Amino acid sequence: MFKIARKRIWAPTIKEIEVEVPEIARKAKPGQFVIVRVDERGERIPLTIVDYDNSKGTITLVFQEVGTSTRKLGMLNEGDYITDVVGPLGNPTEVRKYGTVVCVGGGVGISAIYPVARAFKEHRNYVISIIGARTKDLLILEDEVRSVSDELYVTTDDGSKGRKGFTTDVLKDLIKEGRHIDLVYAVGPTIMMKVVADVTRPYKIKTIVSLNPIMVDGSGMCGACRVRVGGQVKFACVDGPEFDAHLVDFDELLARLRMYKEEEKLSLELCEKRLKIHET
Repeated sequence: MFKIARKRIWAPTIKEIEVEVPEIARKAKPGQFVIVRVDERGERIPLTIVDYDNSKGTITLVFQEVGTSTRKLGMLNEGDYITDVVGPLGNPTEVRKYGTVVCVGGGVGISAIYPVARAFKEHRNYVISIIGARTKDLLILEDEVRSVSDELYVTTDDGSKGRKGFTTDVLKDLIKEGRHIDLVYAVGPTIMMKVVADVTRPYKIKTIVSLNPIMVDGSGMCGACRVRVGGQVKFACVDGPEFDAHLVDFDELLARLRMYKEEEKLSLELCEKRLKIHET
């Protein structure tokens, strides 16, 4: 059992929790994740490690309530306990001095680019960050990302904050302006990462994406997180989660992510019904 030391609500469906897991906090590196099981009957879900504090023995997780498990996790408060937290898993980001690095984060993916942008900055890179959300109310970690960036651009789909449009619009403009870019690192909705890859491919700009396929055990045994990269089958949990964006088969990945949409919808509906009965 692992205690929630702190909780923050970014938006009605976006939560941040700091969990006491000393063993993971000591070993965690940017780009890695944990597998969380909320209770004994819960499914195993992967969550990116947003931050870690060895002195306190805690890790920070940010998630959006989109299914039954994240809904249950979002209901927990400070002082409550999570049944299982396993990690750190996945390969850490290859952090070195590239030169100019553009970090692109969409939605909850903003939380995943924060520790990576910070690490790139610590290695004396010039960091340009582009973050975006559907509306200003869903924009998270703006100040945190700004603090580790030399330049920060904000977009919202509806124009309620920053530039109206998408993160990829800003990326296109930077490239068209002739800005020299050594590396693009992107995390967010799969379709956003696909577009980022499409934007940078003609210019042969090295582009890394952190993928979010369906995942179960996080150790490469189940094969649920398989993705096709460069024509070869890879497992995101042990071979990734970061891959060369120009080699990822995003169409296959998008199709796999849609496989259980109906089941996920039904599960969430049943969960909400049980919660309403419990509240009454």
